Amino acid sequence: MMTWYDAVMRTIIDLPQAQLDALAQLCAREGISRAEAIRRAVDSLLASRVKEIQESAFGIWTHDRRDAEEILDELRADWDRP
Repeated sequence: MMTWYDAVMRTIIDLPQAQLDALAQLCAREGISRAEAIRRAVDSLLASRVKEIQESAFGIWTHDRRDAEEILDELRADWDRP
């Protein structure tokens, strides 16, 4: 929730009439302002992108689901070779 001391920047966006109409209906149903609905939409978009980035960072583990002990044993086997 934004408070009076949060840094705020005003911005202008262009929306097609269909989106404006749907947004007006959503705002009426939710009892929120258009600005609040747009802030929530931006928060949702950013959160989903962060999740995608985090999941892709761990992509290596999705391809090799072997037990960690098995992987370590395989790596250590190299040490035992002359």
